Amino acid sequence: MKQRTAAVIRHIAFEDAASLGGPLAAAGFEMRYLDASSGRIDVDAAVEADLLVVLGGPIGVGNLNEFPVLHQELDAIDRRLADARPILGICLGAQLVAHALGAHIAAGEPEIGWAPLTLTAQGADSPLRHLDVPVLHWHNDRFELPAGATCLASTASTPNQAFAWQNTLAMQFHPEVTAAGLESWYIGHHRGIVASGLTVQQMREVSERHAPGLIARSRVMFAAWLESIELTQGA
Repeated sequence: MKQRTAAVIRHIAFEDAASLGGPLAAAGFEMRYLDASSGRIDVDAAVEADLLVVLGGPIGVGNLNEFPVLHQELDAIDRRLADARPILGICLGAQLVAHALGAHIAAGEPEIGWAPLTLTAQGADSPLRHLDVPVLHWHNDRFELPAGATCLASTASTPNQAFAWQNTLAMQFHPEVTAAGLESWYIGHHRGIVASGLTVQQMREVSERHAPGLIARSRVMFAAWLESIELTQGA
């Protein structure tokens, strides 16, 4: 059987696929990182992969003029959306998908920390039903719901935390993180933590409490999503 590929667009080295790597491997995918930090990505590889995963990062749609690589990402996303080819967007990735679908992206107050999701009726009937634990929120920008998309989840400060559009799942929050992996985030995003009135020690203590449960539940959620779009092993 031909090896299936998952192209993973990574914007900054320490924000990687983390706990999602296990479900991808179990579903028979070879994961290939496309590093936007190099200034360009292989657009054709992103388009032709069986699955495209677009991860988060400390830039946004408002930085399109500063980072031409974001236009390359949007090109790949546009081409996949046109053919209803599956995309998983996380944080910045979700915002790029929303933007490609014509939704407005607005800057807002930071949402940093662990909190549960409030699922919509559609969300409770989706793979997100498995995320019945606090998840990590770490973003400033927010997306409006694209036309034709289905809102799956919200929090008090972010009405659109996740949406589905055909074979695409976009999540503003971070289902992929691990407690060990977040140590790099605390260094790379230290100023943002402090500006939000938090401390690294607070973040570490809460993350060590919640991350193990999230890892277990997000693996189930992601496997269920792959199954829902017929991308499981042998499908």
